This record gives sequence, structure tokens and C-alpha cells, in this order.
Amino acid sequence: MRRIAPGRNDLVVAIAEVFRAHGYAGASLSLITEATGLGKGSLYNFFPGGKDEMATAVLAHIDRWFENNVFTPLREAERPQEGIDRMLSATDAYFHSGRRICLVGAFALDDARDRFATEIKSYFARWVADLAGALRRAEHAEAMLLAEEAVAAIQGALTLARAFDDPAVFSRSMMQIRRRLGVAG
Repeated sequence: MRRIAPGRNDLVVAIAEVFRAHGYAGASLSLITEATGLGKGSLYNFFPGGKDEMATAVLAHIDRWFENNVFTPLREAERPQEGIDRMLSATDAYFHSGRRICLVGAFALDDARDRFATEIKSYFARWVADLAGALRRAEHAEAMLLAEEAVAAIQGALTLARAFDDPAVFSRSMMQIRRRLGVAG
């Protein structure tokens, strides 16, 4: 039986999970070939720039997902509270209710930060700015401060859930963030 070659998107998803599990530095080509089922030569056909190009593709994939499911609803929801609710629900789903780390956040904390500074800064800046915009439309005082607090709380809850090996930490934090942002849970 002939094996069907994976598409680039499937490869990016598999590579993202290797980066999540091992970090940028620890994601060896051996681990990536094992996860994708492709040899090094085939990987280089998809990603001639090597691991840097793979990481760039992974960050772009994450960026597109967040643009469609988090940032756009915050900007475009007719009622700002609906956009905030959609952001929180999508965030909870994306991070598997605290069982999945934030790869962009992980890159921000390791040696990959300098290499991918533009992508990392853009991701977090847009999240905070779009949430602040929705909070301003919902007439929250200190919208920017509250937006920074909420994104920081999400990231911190992911870290604590991982450190404690207890996703309930994330769920409790998300409930608190919902209350803080005025969105019924």
C-alpha cells in the first residue's frame, strides 16, 4: 500500500508539537523526522531554511489561528462582551483547558526569543491591543491595564497548570478572568 505524503499544514502541526514538547533548542531534526515520518531530505524540501523556517511556519500557523479565532472576534463582534466571551472560549479550547502550553510564550522565555522577536511581540501586542479595544467599547475603565492583566493571567495560569501538573489551575484562573472581564461563565 502506497503511503500518502503529508501536506505542509500537517507537517507544521506535527512540528509544533515537537517544539511544544522539547522547546526550540531541544527540537532536534531526529525528533522532527520521527514526528513527521519524513526523512531529513524530505523535510528540507518542505523547509529549505531548516529548523528556523520550520519554527517560522509554526509561528505563522499559530498566528493565523489566533487571528481567526481570538483577535478578529475581539475587533469585529457586534457586542464587545460577545467578542471577549469568544476569545476566552477559543483560548480555553486552544490550550486544551490548561493541558497545552503556549508555544509563543515558551519561545518568548527561551533562546528562541531573539531569533523570533518580531513574531512573538506581534502576537502578544495584538492580543492585548484587540482585547483592550473590546474592553474600551464595553466601557471598561483602564481597558489597556485590564487587557494586559488578562493576557498575563492566561499565560501565568498555563505555566502554573504545567508546573503543578493540574489543569484545574488554568480552569479556575479562566473563571476568575471571566469575572474580571465581566463575561458570564
